[in-house]
Amino acid sequence: MHNLHRKLQQRAADGRPIRIGLIGAGKFGSMYLAQVPRTPGVHLVGIADLSPEAACRNLARVGWDPQRVQAASLDAALRDGTTHVGDDWEALVRHPAIDIIVECTGAPIAAVDHCLAAFAQRKHVVNVTVEADAFCGPLLARRAAEAGVVYSLAFGDQPALICDLVDWARTCGFPVVAAGRGHKWLPHFSQSTPETVWGHYGLTPEQAVRGGLNPKMFNSFLDGSKPSIESTAVANATGLDVPSDGLLYPPASVEDIPYVTRPRSEGGVLEKKGMVEVISSLEPDGRKIPYDIRMGVWVTVEAETNYIKHCFEEYNAHTDPSGRYFTLYKRWHLIGLEVGFSVASVALRGEPTGVAEGWRADVVATAKRDLAPGERLDGEGGYTVWGKLLPAGTSLAMGGLPLGLAHDVAVVRPVRQGQSLCWADVAIDTGTRAYQLRKEMETSFVPQRG
Repeated sequence: MHNLHRKLQQRAADGRPIRIGLIGAGKFGSMYLAQVPRTPGVHLVGIADLSPEAACRNLARVGWDPQRVQAASLDAALRDGTTHVGDDWEALVRHPAIDIIVECTGAPIAAVDHCLAAFAQRKHVVNVTVEADAFCGPLLARRAAEAGVVYSLAFGDQPALICDLVDWARTCGFPVVAAGRGHKWLPHFSQSTPETVWGHYGLTPEQAVRGGLNPKMFNSFLDGSKPSIESTAVANATGLDVPSDGLLYPPASVEDIPYVTRPRSEGGVLEKKGMVEVISSLEPDGRKIPYDIRMGVWVTVEAETNYIKHCFEEYNAHTDPSGRYFTLYKRWHLIGLEVGFSVASVALRGEPTGVAEGWRADVVATAKRDLAPGERLDGEGGYTVWGKLLPAGTSLAMGGLPLGLAHDVAVVRPVRQGQSLCWADVAIDTGTRAYQLRKEMETSFVPQRG
């Protein structure tokens, strides 16, 4: 774990930098861009964005020297060591000198196109758009392997950090009882819309406008969609199971995580050992929990012998009352500022920082209110649906509509508030690669559950 930086330094000394193409230069992409000039051994050759002008403004915002973004073409950028900014993602993916594509658009249907095109050109992919991974990640991973390239979740985003903690635990010989992230959650948040999100966050609409904050994006976190999406990615990558009827969001401080992330038979909330879960930073009455895990990640492990249990005690590890369950955590994550770790791991080790290895979980679009025929779904974080985490087998059996495909889709029959939608409830465009890949996954993968 301590030699990636040295390897990057050696690539710089040898004049063989990792050559990167970035698709999407919004908030997440900008955070990664802020770190690129400070990282040895990498050359961001090109950026493709729907608005090159906005991408250039973001480069200036994060402190890039304007001289670094003067390249008239990708070839010129390679020659001069600069970065080309344009709107042609296909040219970026096709260029033979690019080693890794960082997909950072946040648009799941487009992200599938970008990933598949990169694999066809024998490019590695670090996929920040976890929404795409949530509905077809196992098949994306298979396609990458067939092409002989690496497909990876993005470090800094919580799923990859959780995968890292799970890998740490298992590599040390610990059985994983539960793993997940934190979240600010109350049950009525699932009905939140872009109009109500700021009140729940404690901001006024004026403050949000001043900060340039996107209400739909923030609402996708608040209404439970993003926690479900990220938990799906974790389950599919680690083999952990998910709750039978959606996340439970047990409230807990960091100190209490090993208490609540035990099986129900032992006083916790889990259906069984080996689960994904999300911890709430709010008590049921809305009171804020001190020393919460809202912005962090965690893993709970078990001492299987008295000797290991005694070691926990001797080294003052905080456990549940039995002394058997211990939680390791990171209380914060730095999002796009950490993506460089994935880039280095993929390029220098050939290892992903999280990748789907099976189909265990799914995120199904669920009605925020009663929906009538003719209405159009507006996807993640909008006014019509939120994402509910379900076992893959449950979703497949009901014909569940994946949240990632529930954007700009017409409803064709009435749907009640709280009802999860199925394919038959909507008229969907069957011509997209994303839809076709999802349907292929449904026929080629057997849902797994431990």
